[in-house]
Amino acid sequence: MIAETIPAAYDAVGKKVLRPFDRKRGPHPTFPMGRYVSQPLTVKCENLTEVRKFLSGCKGVSDEEQFGRDDYWQPPEDFEKTRKGDCDDFALWTWRQLIDLGYEARVVFGRCGRYGVGHAWVQFFTNEKCYLVEPQLHLLGEVLPRLSTLRYHPKFSVAWNGEMLSYYQHAERKISTNPLELAVFLPEYFAIWGPFWIRNVWRIPRMLCRAFVKMLSGFRWRKPNQ
Repeated sequence: MIAETIPAAYDAVGKKVLRPFDRKRGPHPTFPMGRYVSQPLTVKCENLTEVRKFLSGCKGVSDEEQFGRDDYWQPPEDFEKTRKGDCDDFALWTWRQLIDLGYEARVVFGRCGRYGVGHAWVQFFTNEKCYLVEPQLHLLGEVLPRLSTLRYHPKFSVAWNGEMLSYYQHAERKISTNPLELAVFLPEYFAIWGPFWIRNVWRIPRMLCRAFVKMLSGFRWRKPNQ
């Protein structure tokens, strides 16, 4: 669920901007962003383990299935009642929990995977390092392999310091690290993903189906006429 990012391949800091959400080409909130940080939450997690425990009881569903809409950002206080939603719902709720736990956290919107599907996740900074949080991979465990972060390409992120929101635009980075340097992460990658696939081999058909549906829904971010 949490992995340290590889700086050469992931622009964690970005550039501070005033209006990051391009309504024609990128994602945009259903409500003003202040709505997602202003309302109190019922669920109060004491640590990251409790965050993951709550997420393990949540179900991933599309906005079309849940709300009959192409895109709907569910407020965190609603998500903890319905306990179902898509990637932005999972990310916004997790972001709020990390902020309440005292982390310097951001909710991030960008692309993920080989086909550049639109996606949302969370990141936080600690000890001068950036960590990526994938709320929908809670089944994998508390730790993600660092190589998995190569799939994530941030475009915009939002931070909240308790008083004001800050917006950031991120640069696209192509991996420049020497492949031999990346090889040192392979043992970690197989040590984490290997046992997971052995335990969950029966889930593969369903997971592939959901990934395919998500890929198709993500194409709306990439249509040139939008």
